[in-house]
Amino acid sequence: MIIKSDIPILEFDDESPEVIPADHGSNGNSFPEKCLFAFLGDVVHDYAKRNNAEVAEEFITVANTFEIYVLHEKDEDICLVQSPIGAPAATSLLDTLICRGCKKIIATGSCGVLTDMPENAFIVPTKALRGEGTSYMYQPASRYIELDKVPIEAIEKTFEKHGLPFTTCTTWTTDGFFRETKDMVKYRLEEGCSVVEMECSALAACSRKRGASFGQFLFTADSLANVHEYDARDFGGDSHEKALLLGLDILRNFK
Repeated sequence: MIIKSDIPILEFDDESPEVIPADHGSNGNSFPEKCLFAFLGDVVHDYAKRNNAEVAEEFITVANTFEIYVLHEKDEDICLVQSPIGAPAATSLLDTLICRGCKKIIATGSCGVLTDMPENAFIVPTKALRGEGTSYMYQPASRYIELDKVPIEAIEKTFEKHGLPFTTCTTWTTDGFFRETKDMVKYRLEEGCSVVEMECSALAACSRKRGASFGQFLFTADSLANVHEYDARDFGGDSHEKALLLGLDILRNFK
């Protein structure tokens, strides 16, 4: 039965099958159970090449083609993917990966800060405010989505092992990079959000719908803490390679 509403984005169908399945057009091959879903740019491709990763398949869109790498490690294979930015595009790719075998997923990328936090600090979201549209296609409407506890524990244990400080938080996932208005930033801050990004709640909702376990860690980039003067800083550039290595280590400890 469709949950109906005057607001189309709040309508939800959890019973009838999709017209186009997420593995549509695949070659039938499956991917490793563990996946690092990275918003890290060229660092992903450079690491894959240095470590002789296999290009298992390509995710082809009109705008771009995304390589799906497989790292053949000593004890297990790990899927490594550079994701597109934004909830709809990122979730389409993640949905395909899950439907092809990825069931333990760690995502990593940058976030903007709403409070006075330094650049390149590590953040572990425990829940996400659903300020985007994609998550409502995968889970019934709610204000927040709680992230899975097991991957959060794997992330925290890995950070503790490396002696790296981190904080947990509620993140605000938004579709509108240029619509983070001054009053909205204040409002989100008042309700407990300390960072903002564009994918977390949607990726969590997709993973829950498809039966995969999902966790994410972020590093701080630009700052919206002073609503009168936006500070782009260096967009967390110094954390890209470190985040990739941490993500892989988290997956190795993700049981």
